[in-house]
Amino acid sequence: MLSQEFLQKLGLPDLEDVSQYVSNVSTPMLVSMGAVAAATTYYLATRPKPLPPVCDLSMQSVEAPGGEFARRSVLMNGDAYLTHYYDDAKTMYEFFLRGVRESNNGPCLGSRKPKQPYEWMSYREVMERTENLGSAFLHKGHSKTTDSNIGIFSQNRPEWTMCELACYTYSLVSVPLYDTLGTEAITYIIDKASISTVVCDVVDKVNLVLDCVKDRDHSVKTIVLMETPSADLVSRGQQAGIHILSMQEMEAIGKANHRPPVPPQPEDMAVICFTSGTTGNPKGAMLTHGNIVSNCSAFIKVTESCAQTTTDDVMLSFLPLAHMFERVVEGVMIVHGARIGFFQGDIRLLSDDLNALKPTVFPVVPRLLNRMYDKIFGQANTSLKRWLLGFAYRRKEAEMMKGIVRKDSIWDRLIFRKVQASLGGRVRLMLTGAAPVSPAVLTFLRAAVGCQFYEGYGQTECTAGCTITLPGDMTAGHVGAPLPCNSLKLVDVAEMNYLAVNGEGEVCVKGPNVFQGYLKDPEKTEETIDADGWLHTGDIGKWLPNGTLKIVDRKKHIFKLAQGEYIAPEKIENVYTRSDAVAQVFVHGDSLQASLVAMVVPDPDFLSDWTKRTLGLEGSYQELCARAEVKAAILEDMVRLGKEGGLKSFEQVKVICIHDELFSTENGLLTPTLKAKRNKLLQHFRSQIDELYAGIKM
Repeated sequence: MLSQEFLQKLGLPDLEDVSQYVSNVSTPMLVSMGAVAAATTYYLATRPKPLPPVCDLSMQSVEAPGGEFARRSVLMNGDAYLTHYYDDAKTMYEFFLRGVRESNNGPCLGSRKPKQPYEWMSYREVMERTENLGSAFLHKGHSKTTDSNIGIFSQNRPEWTMCELACYTYSLVSVPLYDTLGTEAITYIIDKASISTVVCDVVDKVNLVLDCVKDRDHSVKTIVLMETPSADLVSRGQQAGIHILSMQEMEAIGKANHRPPVPPQPEDMAVICFTSGTTGNPKGAMLTHGNIVSNCSAFIKVTESCAQTTTDDVMLSFLPLAHMFERVVEGVMIVHGARIGFFQGDIRLLSDDLNALKPTVFPVVPRLLNRMYDKIFGQANTSLKRWLLGFAYRRKEAEMMKGIVRKDSIWDRLIFRKVQASLGGRVRLMLTGAAPVSPAVLTFLRAAVGCQFYEGYGQTECTAGCTITLPGDMTAGHVGAPLPCNSLKLVDVAEMNYLAVNGEGEVCVKGPNVFQGYLKDPEKTEETIDADGWLHTGDIGKWLPNGTLKIVDRKKHIFKLAQGEYIAPEKIENVYTRSDAVAQVFVHGDSLQASLVAMVVPDPDFLSDWTKRTLGLEGSYQELCARAEVKAAILEDMVRLGKEGGLKSFEQVKVICIHDELFSTENGLLTPTLKAKRNKLLQHFRSQIDELYAGIKM
């Protein structure tokens, strides 16, 4: 009971007044407290959950037995390499059969005409057409043991994958020809692989093949055109002793002469993938079904807990199918009965394809990510917009570093919604590889896109990948831990002062994803795979304390300056391209010179805003590129970034030349995977480089 004395201390005369006080004051207070409690309960129930890490992220790889400082994935089952994930999918043919079952005859391959929706072929339809096409190959004299190589010379489209699946179905071998190769390289590959049948997408490629075999002995007997060939084209083929027919005709031949599938074994050859040829002639990397299956399976294993592919997934195929990175991702899609939609064939229409397809899986390369990054910051053209963008990014980055990946925060609704919509709005998984990506670009886009975003590292000779960043690890600046299908070791490169005992050296790979060697080239094979089965990549790596690998240098492209200092130009280029004004850089040094020079291509989408902001200058892209003060400002910004990036004084470029045309596959300065063709670049810019060195001496 409340005493009268206590009531008086409250200033209330009696109990009736207390009752009135409670009724008048406490009701709204209780309502407020209830609202706060309800809001707190809702927040706790709906707040985003962090991704569960697949392992202890502070130790993502462990030392393997053997005493060579080799390391393996913590996801491996003991010391056993992962060769396959599904017991019923040990070859790429079985991958497709499993996809047919999983999809329940759902959509498989899709394409579109301009301004039209995607049209889809079902898994059963694809199976029927690939069996017809494969039967026609056999009818033409191909078999598992004789004349097994089928050339595919095409951009990405459903027929490309159908040709590949036809080869898998009948134990034949696909030999991709790059879309941007010239006559010399095409001739070399056709002869090296003794290709008698080439499947082409357009007439221009048929003519290119005919030019390659003109007036000489050759192996080509049949060219299959995905379109309908003209009478003149057929006649030109006849003059060269080559039968030219449409794919529709080829499939009809196979339907009339149907053969049962000839299922391959894991050890059978699946692909001869010719490397991009940044130096010299392309080399034909021989890959078995087991090689490809192990690489696909390793990715499935890494992502099984939080990013497993399902029949609901759809990917956009635009990276060259002539390279293994795209093929491995598509293999992962097919084994799960998912959909693959192909771009229209014009990279300029990629945004339109993304909006039409709305993919959930989107493999990319760093050059595309750099363009996305530059475009986003280019649109933040006022100090207020840049401040808001930076503030929103830091909020999302803070969440991300706690393992939270989402696209429904207030910052997504206010700032990043348009970025996500530009990719179709449904992307849940992105994967980048083929070249290094800036940590700043990767971290920003991880936050902006709001999806699981992995970076992988590898090369054709280990099928595609040998490391990958793990779910839950949002740090950048490394390429992740070894895949569970291989182990990695670093070996001494004494001349560059990289020693394995210090956790540094040339990256070497061993496991079931390592290729069988180069086609008809035992000398190059012995240079690449040592007697113990280790693939020597030519890349210089460093183990980080958490068991991940950082690529720090390139052994193959190093050169000496006159004073004897070793230079790794790609490392320097990666630092300089962080400049907002710079799209591409080619750094060169001569062994008779004491300093470096560079060809610089300013960013067409960002240069105007950058010069206006930093120099107060305006003008067209070409006008700005021609101005001496713009060149001086770009060089100053590059040197600043070099100092911040830890470049030594001799690693900084002395002078630059501005070039106003992007390096591309079309002008022959990039490989199809968008890597710099260093020899071609040097030849192309020889006169400008000589002028730069002449200017230094003056």
